[in-house]
Amino acid sequence: MPHHPAGISRRTVTRAAAATGLAALFGATAAVGRARAATQVGPRTFDVSVSSAALGRSAPVRLILPSDFATQTGRTYPVLYLLHGAHDDYTSWTRETDIVAFTEGRQLIVAMPDAGPTGIPSVWRSGPDYETFQLQEVPAMLARDYRASGVRAVAGVSTGGYGAMAHAARHPGVFKAAASYSGILDTTALGVPPLVDAIVARENLTPDSLWGNPFLDALVWRDFNPRAHATGLRGTPLYVSQGSGVAGGGVGDWLPQALESLLWPSAHVFTGTLALLGIPVTAHYYAGGGHSWAYWKAEFTASWPMLAGALGLPE
Repeated sequence: MPHHPAGISRRTVTRAAAATGLAALFGATAAVGRARAATQVGPRTFDVSVSSAALGRSAPVRLILPSDFATQTGRTYPVLYLLHGAHDDYTSWTRETDIVAFTEGRQLIVAMPDAGPTGIPSVWRSGPDYETFQLQEVPAMLARDYRASGVRAVAGVSTGGYGAMAHAARHPGVFKAAASYSGILDTTALGVPPLVDAIVARENLTPDSLWGNPFLDALVWRDFNPRAHATGLRGTPLYVSQGSGVAGGGVGDWLPQALESLLWPSAHVFTGTLALLGIPVTAHYYAGGGHSWAYWKAEFTASWPMLAGALGLPE
């Protein structure tokens, strides 16, 4: 029989009880409702399959629930949305960061929705509408089934950084704060359309299936450009970080540094536009760096006080 030390703390017992309560709660309701097919992947982590009309299929969302979720049944929680990057998936934040441990004891729900293989959470010309999925269907599910409040913040890496700023700019007031780490913040900047097309093509999709041709469909590209909707960010706390990559004399893996360098000018144009509009933004530009989690993890930590404040949480 396992031996439990006599000095085991009340906090440990409470944490274990909460985890057991969560497991029982979702084990009992796994088959109930289209959005309650939850698979437990950790003490507080669940994967939920959401039947999406916007996507024409079911799509996954990974959730990290508060430690007291099972016991505080009358409480609602703010939601932090974390968006993944290109050629990755909804599990990336839990795989690449310590977000589960970081949020232990914090009173929030963390939602990591699917954005497809390209990680571009937009309205695609070919049909899938990840914008509606992330901004309407997922929040509705969270409010209905997980006691989510209407207080939300969003952050993302790479194409997820694009999504964070595009969502907040195109839909003012939906998010209390937005953060981008090496995001695509000006889709029409020099060199960016070919990069976006390459991201789409790498997943064996036709580049035009996203927003059409960058020249013939310039108005569509502009409509989904965060910089073009910068006025919609007024009043929203913002965090933008970007490395200079090879331009900063970095050493190491050449490709991530080259990608970071390519996005460096467009990030400056984006924050410059905000400055011209008199919209405050916390911008962290750093020499070198690469398009990788090694840098994004530190940037998330740096942006946390802003995100926490917007969610009504202590730092």
